[in-house]
Amino acid sequence: MTDPKAIQPSELDQLPDRDPEETAEWRASLDAVTKAAGPHRAAYLMRRTLERAEGAGIALPKLLETDYVNSIPTADEPAVDGDEALEQRITAWNRWNAAAMVTRGSKYGVGGHIATFASAAWLYETGFNHFFKGKEGDGSGDQLYIQGHASPGIYARAFLDGRLNEDHLDNFRREAGGNGLPSYPHPRRLPWLWEFPTVSMGLGPISAIYQARFNRYLTSRGIKDLSDSHVWAFLGDGEMDEPESTTALTLASREGLDNLTFVINCNLQRLDGPVRANFKIVQELEAQFRGAGWNVVKSLWGTAWDELFQLDTTGALVRRLREVPDAQVQTYQTRDAAYIREDFFGKDPQLAEMAKLLSDDKILECFHYSRGGHESRKVYAAYRAALAHKGAPTVILAQTVKGHTLGTGFASKNANHQMKKLTVDQFKDMRDLLGLPIKDSDFTDGVVPYGHPGADSPEVRYLQERRAALGGPAPARRVHPVAPLPAPAEKAFASFDKGSGSQSVATTMAFVRLVKDLVRDKETGKRWVPIVPDEARTFGMESLFPSLGIYSPKGQTYEPVDRDQLMYYKEAKNGQILNEGITEAGSMADFIAASTSYATHGEAMIPFYIFYSMFGWQRTADQMWQLGDQLGRGFLVGATAGRTTLTGEGLQHADGHSPAIAATNPAALSYDPAFAYEVAAVVKDGLRRMYGEAAPGEDPNVFYYLTVYNEPMPQPAKPSGPGVDEGIVKGLYRFNTAESAGLTPAANAPRIQLLGSGTAIHWTLKAQQLLAEEWGVAADVWSATSWTELRRDALDADAALLRGEERVPYVRQVLQGAEGPVLAVSDYMRQVPDQIAQWVEQDWSSLGADGFGLSDTREAARRHFGVDAESIVVAALAQLARRGEVKATAVKEARERYGL
Repeated sequence: MTDPKAIQPSELDQLPDRDPEETAEWRASLDAVTKAAGPHRAAYLMRRTLERAEGAGIALPKLLETDYVNSIPTADEPAVDGDEALEQRITAWNRWNAAAMVTRGSKYGVGGHIATFASAAWLYETGFNHFFKGKEGDGSGDQLYIQGHASPGIYARAFLDGRLNEDHLDNFRREAGGNGLPSYPHPRRLPWLWEFPTVSMGLGPISAIYQARFNRYLTSRGIKDLSDSHVWAFLGDGEMDEPESTTALTLASREGLDNLTFVINCNLQRLDGPVRANFKIVQELEAQFRGAGWNVVKSLWGTAWDELFQLDTTGALVRRLREVPDAQVQTYQTRDAAYIREDFFGKDPQLAEMAKLLSDDKILECFHYSRGGHESRKVYAAYRAALAHKGAPTVILAQTVKGHTLGTGFASKNANHQMKKLTVDQFKDMRDLLGLPIKDSDFTDGVVPYGHPGADSPEVRYLQERRAALGGPAPARRVHPVAPLPAPAEKAFASFDKGSGSQSVATTMAFVRLVKDLVRDKETGKRWVPIVPDEARTFGMESLFPSLGIYSPKGQTYEPVDRDQLMYYKEAKNGQILNEGITEAGSMADFIAASTSYATHGEAMIPFYIFYSMFGWQRTADQMWQLGDQLGRGFLVGATAGRTTLTGEGLQHADGHSPAIAATNPAALSYDPAFAYEVAAVVKDGLRRMYGEAAPGEDPNVFYYLTVYNEPMPQPAKPSGPGVDEGIVKGLYRFNTAESAGLTPAANAPRIQLLGSGTAIHWTLKAQQLLAEEWGVAADVWSATSWTELRRDALDADAALLRGEERVPYVRQVLQGAEGPVLAVSDYMRQVPDQIAQWVEQDWSSLGADGFGLSDTREAARRHFGVDAESIVVAALAQLARRGEVKATAVKEARERYGL
């Protein structure tokens, strides 16, 4: 038998050669031209020959496609290293229990999917028995991205090997009782089993690519050798329509990620019907992946087809397979032999003659059952070929039947994705087909039983022995006990407490300066992972290029154009910065891989991803949700934040809502710091909570979202006195009073509390001065670093009250006794500060930048939205006038004076 490692792609051909001598002559002619005239001449002649063939109407596969046959001929398949009979029985039990679990749960109306795992069972079982490395051996094992709708099959296998019991299976999709199984792979819900959330379609493929890339990054930087880890991503053919599924294919091939394999379950169906009803999804995907530089392995047909291909001496069968659209292939799956004889074979005289040699049973075996994805030998050969291929990632296109083994009521039916249960009779048919020892009497009161061969059965012993040899159970998530990272030197944070004096500094620059200090830390500096989507210069980070280097697996093979400059563009194999180009989705996938390295690899990394705030949450909020599900840790930094600070950029660049979107994510701690010392305090607290010693009751599995601004302003010193540090972290503290600001209001002056966040604090401070000097109003100014954290604390207090516990929300505590009404100001839509309105005892009002952004100067934009200092003054006077504390005429006078 030929070693598949030695097979060249040109030699892989399942079709019989009716004239090998003629074929050899053509090859010899090509070799002769190449030798005599060079490869360019040979390539030229080949192109012209292909053009001639196309012009003559000769049906040929496109250059990026091969024939609609298996890549690996049956004769070249390696022998399966194991007991195929036992594996067949294990797979049968898993098929049964997966279907039983969903069917039993259907009485509660909680849903579930049966047909997907039925089609993909051998794709998983072959991997679990022979390929997927566990986490109890050396290294980190393999990373498995399981297709979300196949989760019942994974639970069924965990049940067979003793990791789950019947009570778990009976609580599939019923988690409220505390002993349930989540619907899909959700690490936050089942953190000992699932590593990667995948059911938000399209996010699994891109995440797998960047995980494989991050594995190489950790290896190149000397953090951990992951050369033995392989990333497997199991995907659906319909899922590949999502743009995220294919957006990073060229990255994987460009960087030679041969530690990555995509396994696409080509059952030809998506949720509503065929993936490509009038076309062929396998051929389309092959062309797409080949064009992107991937190695492609097709496993389309089972061994029952071997006889047909041997009979195809004219190529008529291959031509017919290439021209039949996918929807018609599905139809064959549901029709009898007579129909297939007429519609498939009867279209071509040569095929009609071939069909005369085939029995009805043979035709039905081929068209109803025999697919490459349903045979362990075919899948095993494809996986071996994928691991043997070096220099590029591999995609395996495995053709299957959706609903396979579930009976005629399921197989290839357009509606099978929504079909949640089998009848008792269908289960009995399935039992007979799979050969399982389940008696009719086991169906008590019409309830389908779970099946298990016994903890000491040959099946279970074999399963556990195979997993032990491969390094333990899979899938599995492990958080290895590691010592908390030491806190960086205090001076890195304390240097911001004194302010910037007369120098104007944007908070973006303050953050970058802080990071520059932190990456120099001897203990933790190497663990920082700076991520930027081709905007490093926008955020003033170019000074990090020469000191940290930009990661590239090739290093720097050229002399950079700015080599003679201090901040030249430096790429390096051990570079620390991940500069992803213009891809927020790719950058987020990077962030997710880095932020979960503490669990995936037992290595805590500290990623920060800095981006245009408008293009973070708005574009990739789904990935932020994935990040929360995967229990990621790190810092997301929305730069050029706010609706009015980014002058001239206009509607699609003006962020007035990212904190509102961030507030919807329970794992996101959202901060809108106004001053440099606040930025430092939030980062310091984040490092403590996520990577150091979290306080009792604190969840370390959170991530921080900081908004920072590009507007240079003098940075004040941190106020002295109690409560400032606590207030920065909890969300609110008093920055000054009218008196401490030196405004000396009259003893009986009306008073108001001004709450500002982010850059709005500066307009609020100006309004404080105008109110005192021009209207005799005393205003105290508060810095609201996090409206969201204030709200969450208040919600927790409300929940405590319902439990009979006395607890006062923090926002109410700190504002207790503050005189006058409260006016909140933000550079975001009003609903951002309005999050806390119901817990403020004082009269409440707010100002914000609602609506679309616009291009103009900052001053004009703020006047347009009514959030500038003069607008704040008018709003404050109006609030006080309603209380009778200033004359109503003052409001009109102020509007006229300020031209509002």
